[in-house]
Amino acid sequence: MLVLNKFKYVVLCGCIFASVSAGFAADVKIKTETKPNAETKAIIETKTTTDKQPQQKDAIQSTAQNVCAACHGADGNSAITLNPKLAGQHPEYLLKQLTQFKTGVRVNAVMNGIAATLTTEEMQGLSKLYAEQTLTLGKAKKNGVGSLGESIYRGGIAATQVPACASCHGANGAGIPKQFPRLSGQHADYTYEQLKKFRTEERANAPMMTQIASKMTEVQMQAVADYMQGLK
Repeated sequence: MLVLNKFKYVVLCGCIFASVSAGFAADVKIKTETKPNAETKAIIETKTTTDKQPQQKDAIQSTAQNVCAACHGADGNSAITLNPKLAGQHPEYLLKQLTQFKTGVRVNAVMNGIAATLTTEEMQGLSKLYAEQTLTLGKAKKNGVGSLGESIYRGGIAATQVPACASCHGANGAGIPKQFPRLSGQHADYTYEQLKKFRTEERANAPMMTQIASKMTEVQMQAVADYMQGLK
């Protein structure tokens, strides 16, 4: 009888131990599954970001084709000379302009409305997209070598203390990334209009250009704009 009771006790203890062990194992499994480690989280986050990239790229391409192309051309080389070419422009400059259109620092009724609908990621994507396009070069109509336009671009206007355009935008108009835009090949009509807007402060997002344009005549503006159109 004593032996039987001992056997029942051993069996009972074994069952209790097995039950507790199973419960503990299940608890550990649940906690493990509900609390992924840092490596697992990193893998999940990376996969999510990677999955979004093609969608973001498609959205940017769609915006470029359905919105931007109407004024700036399918490849960023606008056919309308009062609209700027965007192809080959520094992405930092394009992003800065879009941001200033969005915040109202730079005023243009059409661009203010469009930029207001764009996210930071979309503006970055569009800037990169157009920067990667090939710029179609132009030709000066009247201001080539030895012209008034060349004189202003390379030497400035001493009488009114206008600095040489080349000092900021480079000898061939390529500009300086993150600082000054590319001007080579840009439509003369667009450049001339922007110089006039700087002078009247209708465009007031570049104080240095406002000061420079205020010292130039319209004849000088037209000449240098024409010269820059032919730069390569």
